[in-house]
Amino acid sequence: MNTKAQSALKLGVPKGSLEEATVSLFERAGWKLSKHSRNYFPDIDDPEITVSLCRAQEIGGYVAAGVLDAGITGLDWLAEGGHEDKVERVTDLVYSKSSNKPCRWVLAVAGDSPYETPKDLDGKRIATELQNKTRSYFSGMGVNVEVFYSWGATEAKVVEGLADAIVEVTETGSTIRAHGLRIIAEVMVSFPALIANREAWENPQKRAKVEQLSLLLRGALRAEGLVALKMNAPAADLDAVLAILPALNSPTVSPLRDAGWVSVETVVQSNLVRDMIPRLREAGAEGIIEYALNKVI
Repeated sequence: MNTKAQSALKLGVPKGSLEEATVSLFERAGWKLSKHSRNYFPDIDDPEITVSLCRAQEIGGYVAAGVLDAGITGLDWLAEGGHEDKVERVTDLVYSKSSNKPCRWVLAVAGDSPYETPKDLDGKRIATELQNKTRSYFSGMGVNVEVFYSWGATEAKVVEGLADAIVEVTETGSTIRAHGLRIIAEVMVSFPALIANREAWENPQKRAKVEQLSLLLRGALRAEGLVALKMNAPAADLDAVLAILPALNSPTVSPLRDAGWVSVETVVQSNLVRDMIPRLREAGAEGIIEYALNKVI
């Protein structure tokens, strides 16, 4: 193996539900990942990084063991594998896209069951994919339960009489309710995080690359839901225009060749623009331009 390949940061990217959103996030951050249909090693346009597609459940273990230098995985799978204290949690990557909002692992029972709290399930059977976290959750309350692994269709386990309750992941709870179940407690909230192997984190070259990833990925996430507005406004009406404009800090105001006009530029929430533009026109602004943002640092 050549020296460049040996020194490259070995990065794990989650395969599955987070895959599409993560690849899109990397592109907006400045890295293009090109996936291949027949292998799990996408190309990336950065010679200082090599990428492996892995199940999110596995990435924490690979990073803790040094098989990977860094990776993106959910806090739920870090907890499940017992890797929380064995890796460096560099930054949280809370995606605002609807498919990757923070998710909840909840405790649910049949809608007509007598169980109202976790303690009511003492001596009962719990089905879940998140076995270790579920055991520690009940153990922390002194509740003795039998936890067994669910290989899928977890909601059906209660309906079929195979379990008294389930611990399942959800965003809105609609699927759980559709199966006639009732949520009685929240076990944990999870979202993606960028993590690093402790040894790699102490390596100046690899740490610099991880910190670069962290900075630009967070910048791309921050830009979600934001747009830039640029316009010209009569200097005499500037106060009225500025009163309409929210900003991250304050709008940028620049003089124009015509001393009676100024250029105004700012960043705003995209869902506010449709109401702001007519008001800006009424206040005297002209030549209003809206454009998308890739990153906000």
